[in-house]
Amino acid sequence: MKKQAIVKSYIILLFILLFSITSLMTGCTRNTEPISRTGFYFDTVIQITLYDTEDASVLDGCFALAEKYENLFSATKEGSDVWNINHGNGEPVTVSEETVSLLVTAVDYANTTERRIDPTIRPVSGLWNFGSEGQAQVPKDAAIKEALSHVSCDTIRFSVDSSNENGELGYNTVTLQDPEAAIDLGFIAKGYIADQMKEYLLSQGARSACISLGGNVITIGEKPDGSPFRIGIQEPFAPEGTTLDTVEVRDASVVTSGIYERYFYEGDTLYHHVLDTSTGYPVENELAGVTILCESSTKADALSTACLCMGLEKGRQFLDNYPDVEYLLITRDGTVYYSDQFR
Repeated sequence: MKKQAIVKSYIILLFILLFSITSLMTGCTRNTEPISRTGFYFDTVIQITLYDTEDASVLDGCFALAEKYENLFSATKEGSDVWNINHGNGEPVTVSEETVSLLVTAVDYANTTERRIDPTIRPVSGLWNFGSEGQAQVPKDAAIKEALSHVSCDTIRFSVDSSNENGELGYNTVTLQDPEAAIDLGFIAKGYIADQMKEYLLSQGARSACISLGGNVITIGEKPDGSPFRIGIQEPFAPEGTTLDTVEVRDASVVTSGIYERYFYEGDTLYHHVLDTSTGYPVENELAGVTILCESSTKADALSTACLCMGLEKGRQFLDNYPDVEYLLITRDGTVYYSDQFR
């Protein structure tokens, strides 16, 4: 995960309305100023802002979590759990319980989305090399076809360890039965990490905070004056900071996936980073972006990518099966579609 891979036009721009001196003079009883910190993990800039504490050590804990999860879930960082699985040569690899838990969840989403998303997409995504600034390229068709033959989450196997102190069985190793298969958790990892950061902040007493992991935003509570957080949604392919819409949320996740997140042109053809698991090429349909609102950032992350891969009509039908999910879909021609309950 290299710093030069910073996304030029990220999906969601976070508009956190910080309290000004004027607001403090007009009756706000807030006793602390917001504290915020920015870092670079998971190939993106992350920002965490706390509104109800001056204890910077809480931010230290959040960024320790960011480093921990990069060391577990990165497909490119040598020695990470995922890297070790991908280089296991078909043998069982001992990993953390969290890695197994996230992999199980990723496989579940693959199976509920007709494999439109698949955690074993790495043989193909590695060919395109979207994670390295200026190094992405269109692979040879033969290379894509060969890589596709190794994309199937059916190749993942989990072993069961001995009973723990509660008498429950757990997983402790992961095996890729196809030695040429490889895992990429890009469609779900940031969502999971955002959820874990939220749980950590709640355990530290935070009641008003905002976590932004690129296109994944999750809020805790509301702003100290009782108003909601306002999250801006970037207009596809427009100059950075051009807002398509703004949503007001309390205790919710706002996650966007879009074809304008990472892309390059070869000739007049645009190639973006959201890959079709059936062709190995970028997905081709009407959609330019999908924004999901729900409580779980993990769920929102997986569903936004899956819908983007399905296309407009099939994607809407799919998302309508989730009563706890609100969505905004924007097509390449700029038409916006909202779910009935979209706030």
